[in-house]
Amino acid sequence: MADADADTLLVERAQKGDARAFEMLVVRYRRRIERLIGRMTRDDAFIQDLAQETFLRAWRALPQFRGESAFYTWLYRIAVNTARKSLAEARRDPVLTESELAPVGDEDETFRPESEPINADTPEGLLATRQIAAAVNAAVDRLSEDLRQAVVLREIEGLSYEEIAEIMNCPVGTVRSRIFRAREAISQRLRPLLDTRDGRRW
Repeated sequence: MADADADTLLVERAQKGDARAFEMLVVRYRRRIERLIGRMTRDDAFIQDLAQETFLRAWRALPQFRGESAFYTWLYRIAVNTARKSLAEARRDPVLTESELAPVGDEDETFRPESEPINADTPEGLLATRQIAAAVNAAVDRLSEDLRQAVVLREIEGLSYEEIAEIMNCPVGTVRSRIFRAREAISQRLRPLLDTRDGRRW
């Protein structure tokens, strides 16, 4: 509640032309927006540019913000739309970037299911953890855009179903369905690696 109140005060000041107040909002949400964009685009080369574009769009649209939703929900929607636009343009004019040329490596462990065993006490344990993280990332990458967005907003950003529905402009039931299907798809790909019992999801 305190965070929401602080956002409200900063937004009100920013709407009156206080650029410093908006800078404080940028500082507050920059890393979360970059993380969200990174999970959607999977291309480090564009994360900062798209995050900057997100905040520029938010600044320009701020006079129209009426507080009918939380500021971060509104900001996330702008970020999602910015990333979607970038992905659509990339599909029309594909350019192979350096990050896309790199193999799926052990470095990327940002998407980590809660039940993933994390044991770095031994080289074998560290390797297993990295293999699982890479498998999860690969599974997320193979999801359709809508499923990937929904599960990232839920599992990485920790947003509620209602907030995700607002960001994705769809009913809550659709959000639940997308997240369920995304989890099932990820679980299917992880099951052989984790040697779990049938029907058990991460």
